[in-house]
Amino acid sequence: MDTAGCSIGMIQMNSPGAQQRLWITFGRGDAVKYITHLDMMRAWERLVRRARLPVTYSSSHPPRPRLAIAAPLAVGVTSIGELLDIYLDARLPVAQVTRRLVAECPSGFSISEVQEVSMTLPSLQSLVRFSEYRVTLYGHLTMSELQEQVHTLLAATSLPRERRRDGEIRRYDLRPQVDSLWIAEWSAREAVLGMLLQTDEQATGRPDEVLAALGLAETMHSIQRVKLILTRNCSRLG
Repeated sequence: MDTAGCSIGMIQMNSPGAQQRLWITFGRGDAVKYITHLDMMRAWERLVRRARLPVTYSSSHPPRPRLAIAAPLAVGVTSIGELLDIYLDARLPVAQVTRRLVAECPSGFSISEVQEVSMTLPSLQSLVRFSEYRVTLYGHLTMSELQEQVHTLLAATSLPRERRRDGEIRRYDLRPQVDSLWIAEWSAREAVLGMLLQTDEQATGRPDEVLAALGLAETMHSIQRVKLILTRNCSRLG
């Protein structure tokens, strides 16, 4: 995971009774890319039970396990860089936690890293700033045409878009949500775009909306989130 600009004065999140806090980097493959965020949370609750991790529970009614995914992943998108924040009631060696999770990890998911972080860090969700995506476009696309489309989007001062949600149309400007856009790979059969999009509490840039703004919404494609980028200078260990 990467970091970028640290915010000062954030509220610290320290779970009463918890003895250890871990950040888990995991992936979601093609087999499970169509499950919802709620389904992802349920899958993680089942996984930590099967892995026999002493997860901390909230004081709410009913009590809920103290775990949270850093940023929702859109349905249909794969990932190799998702992050989960979890509190444990008892300390365990990180290597042991990793072995237990890998052994019980369901098909379609992968565990790539477990790291211990400071109990006093803000919530993981509040630290996320950007998402990096890898978007593969299938079919015949000339390099010159693609370069021109990318250049035109980046040169735009605004990109008015509409998004329908719960029967209402929301108008917004996509341009501030696109930090970077580049051609990562190109061949006669496919091209790969890299996208660095805003992902925070103010707005979330969507790669499908960027494709639409490029005029490529109807082009066959696949989307993978490569990593989440967090604020800089926030110490992970306490």
